[in-house]
Amino acid sequence: MNNNDIIIRLRYALNIQNADMIKIFEFGGVTIDETQLHTLLTKQDEGSKRDEKIDVKDLESFMNGLIISQRGQKFGPDLKPVAPTFDINKEENINNVVMKKLKIAMSYTSDDYMSFLNTAGVTISTNELSAVLRRPDHRNYKPAGDRYLRNILKGMAMEYRPADVKKTARK
Repeated sequence: MNNNDIIIRLRYALNIQNADMIKIFEFGGVTIDETQLHTLLTKQDEGSKRDEKIDVKDLESFMNGLIISQRGQKFGPDLKPVAPTFDINKEENINNVVMKKLKIAMSYTSDDYMSFLNTAGVTISTNELSAVLRRPDHRNYKPAGDRYLRNILKGMAMEYRPADVKKTARK
């Protein structure tokens, strides 16, 4: 799964409109226009580089913007805005960071993630899920493969947009 695919699936699952996508990117510190957004939301060719249309920094900026759009700006003890963190330092932890930031933005619990996975037809243990949501320096940390994030986003779409999912399944 590439970075472009993550953005497309998130947009679909959460039913985010174009204007809101642009605002979310702006909250994350990235300025894009309608044309750039359209290019970004066009599916990449199979076998292309993971970050061909959107690089890791912009993906994480989008996730930070999603947190700010849903939860508001975070302020420190001195009442100044706290800058969002950038946690993606290796390609293998992109999915982990996206899952964590999505969980924060939408105030999901591990039970919500388990529900999304079950809706998508995937069964995993709570220990397996907690291992992918841990900090990378934790001894029980496990890199999240594409199947975790893909199925969570699929389950979200199935729960939030059941009529749309049935229409696309018939085509």
